[in-house]
Amino acid sequence: MAAAMRIRKGDMVQVISGKDRGKQGRVIESNPRDKRVIVENLNMVKKHRRPKAIRDSGRMGQPQVQPGGVFDVANPLPVSNVMVVCPTCNRASRVGYEFREAKGGRVKVRVCKRADCGEILDR
Repeated sequence: MAAAMRIRKGDMVQVISGKDRGKQGRVIESNPRDKRVIVENLNMVKKHRRPKAIRDSGRMGQPQVQPGGVFDVANPLPVSNVMVVCPTCNRASRVGYEFREAKGGRVKVRVCKRADCGEILDR
């Protein structure tokens, strides 16, 4: 079983090491099994694709073709190379967990671990 990651889809993160160090972006996809996240417009690589026919195009006559060429694609980043950006203090911070009281009982929430912030990350 994969360990739980503290970074989720939709979080704003900052890259702390690598070629895109210091840049921020939103997490498009997270993969806990591989401990990797895909961040939009960061860690871009070039992928070469061949043109290929699309099945069941629904049109009479000519088959539709998906164009080929060189495309920029976001590559996965290791989770250890990114930090969550706190929406309250707008700084990269570590993630902690606290139990807060809610109408349904106690709820486990992610919080900013900055000493002067401590706000909830889950909105």
